Amino acid sequence: MELVNPGIGLIIWMTLAFSAILYILTKYAWNPITKALKERENTIHDALTLAEKTREDMEKMKFSNAALLQEAKNERDAILAEARKIKEAIIDEAKQKAGEEANRIVQGARESIQNEKMAAMTDLKNQLAELSLEVAKKILKKELSDPKKQEEYTKELIKEVKFN
Repeated sequence: MELVNPGIGLIIWMTLAFSAILYILTKYAWNPITKALKERENTIHDALTLAEKTREDMEKMKFSNAALLQEAKNERDAILAEARKIKEAIIDEAKQKAGEEANRIVQGARESIQNEKMAAMTDLKNQLAELSLEVAKKILKKELSDPKKQEEYTKELIKEVKFN
């Protein structure tokens, strides 16, 4: 029954032993344990802070990525619009050049037709003159076959020359 009703000496010795162990543990174990716990607490706190900062950075990057994506889309749209303008300009320029070329060809054809027309008219006039000369020759030959008629015609020509 000594354990149920301990004696005063046992209590003193137990208190003294407990105090000695508590002193030893405080001096050699408690400070390193609390220091290690404090370091672990700081490490965990730093890790949580870093995780929060990283999460915020990721949010910023998401926003930044979205902004970059939007900027890239806008730039793509601007490039496509510029390409459409250039395409339209090239088509308009090609149409204009084709029109000018067509006008030049038509003008050349008109000039060629006019030249051919003039050549045909000149040829027709030459043929008409030749025919007229042939007819006149034949008429004069027939009319002037008689010497009397030749003399009359010569006199008539001399009168016309003097009056003109």
